Amino acid sequence: MKLKVLHELLPGIEWKSFIGDKNIKINKLVVDSRKIEEGDLFVAMKGVYVDGHEYIDQAIRKGAAGIVCMELPEKIDESTVYVELKDTAEALGILASNYWGNPSSKLKLIGVTGTNGKTTIATLLYELVGILGYKAGLLSTIENKVLDRIIPTVHTTPDLLSTNALLSQMVESGCDYAVMEVSSHAIAQKRIAGLDFDGGIFTNLTPEHLDYHNSFKEYVYTKKKFFDLLKPEAFALTNADDKNGLVMLQNCKATNRTYALKRTADYKGLILRNSLQGLQMKINQQEAFFKLIGYFNAYNLLSVFGAADLLGFQKDEILVAMSSLIPARGRFEIVYNKIEDITAIVDYAHTPDALENVLLTINDLKGTNAKTVTITGAGGDRDKTKRPEMARIAVALSDTVVLTTDNPRTEEPAAIVDDMMKGVKDNESTNVLRVLDRAEAIRVATKIASKGDVILIAGKGHETYQEIHGVRYPFDDIQVLKNIWF
Repeated sequence: MKLKVLHELLPGIEWKSFIGDKNIKINKLVVDSRKIEEGDLFVAMKGVYVDGHEYIDQAIRKGAAGIVCMELPEKIDESTVYVELKDTAEALGILASNYWGNPSSKLKLIGVTGTNGKTTIATLLYELVGILGYKAGLLSTIENKVLDRIIPTVHTTPDLLSTNALLSQMVESGCDYAVMEVSSHAIAQKRIAGLDFDGGIFTNLTPEHLDYHNSFKEYVYTKKKFFDLLKPEAFALTNADDKNGLVMLQNCKATNRTYALKRTADYKGLILRNSLQGLQMKINQQEAFFKLIGYFNAYNLLSVFGAADLLGFQKDEILVAMSSLIPARGRFEIVYNKIEDITAIVDYAHTPDALENVLLTINDLKGTNAKTVTITGAGGDRDKTKRPEMARIAVALSDTVVLTTDNPRTEEPAAIVDDMMKGVKDNESTNVLRVLDRAEAIRVATKIASKGDVILIAGKGHETYQEIHGVRYPFDDIQVLKNIWF
């Protein structure tokens, strides 16, 4: 990037005070004082654990040309420019957008939010746009993409500096569309501030991240903020079968549309046949076959169809293109052992609702005498309330359950499994095994399963690592399973 003049970054920002020259040249925007270089603009953020205002002096010593802050330091450096404002988190989005030339306004940007289904819907819509002959970018949990170029991802929703940089790359690469997952953390932390969304999709809402949001009511309100911010020219597409779906549309200025399987909706779906080969469905009375599997994927497909229609694509072309879509990696991904006649399904299900949906789908599709063997765990340093509930669901809907590690992070794996066991009744414990080593747990499940059975490996899906005591070790459920079987 070329050097920017500070005043070029300020349109749209209201400041309380300004000290210094608005015409200074800015190298880049930085929120981490350790990464400051000569000529950078340091934005002091008040985070959950760290307050960037404590590092203003350090940033100046390292060569920061300017400081954006909510509180001016007691000692003012005469060679440094200061911009004091009310909210640096909000301002960062505008600064970043201005710095990168407002890339989100040059794309059709669609945001996908909800508890489950975000990655699948975002990925499918990105793929669909490409099949229909347009260039697109993707920001998702699994990966970020600029056309077909893959860029590793760390968070569901990147920070605003990374997001605008990626969107700028999409614009430079000729992209017409961009699809991104929007997490509740990102909304609460204003990591979508300043982005120009042309549409928003709501999937569903079940208790999740309550360790961060404190209550389910706050979680709902946080998700709703995204739709409250949509412009009148945008669309808001919501799942009418979810009890919070219509809540998202209250006071939303965008064009409101709904999708549903059970209720009357703008995009109405009917499942004609659900099998391990795919879904035969009617969408608004038009019939098509899709390669995705399961009741929950019927909702994902409906939302993708609705979004594509609202973007102006032809309905017949949309359905033809959708028939070739395949699941996102680690989302109900099937590995079949032909010799043993055992089917394994790897899925990211890491919430009670997601786990229940996947198991209900498996039990609906498997053979009459087939057993379900479920491997599941729970993440460390996250909402503990869901642990016993996940175990309860796994036991209720499986013949055998193997409780194991997920990403224990800084917690002891045994302690996490102990929490999960609180959801298992004494008379059910004979069907529950504790195998803390995840690779061994997968191996044990393959030994338990017999001809015609289905193994569910839940919780990590696409992830290729395990985080244990702050260290990420290579680990891929699919690869571990294939090494055992093949």
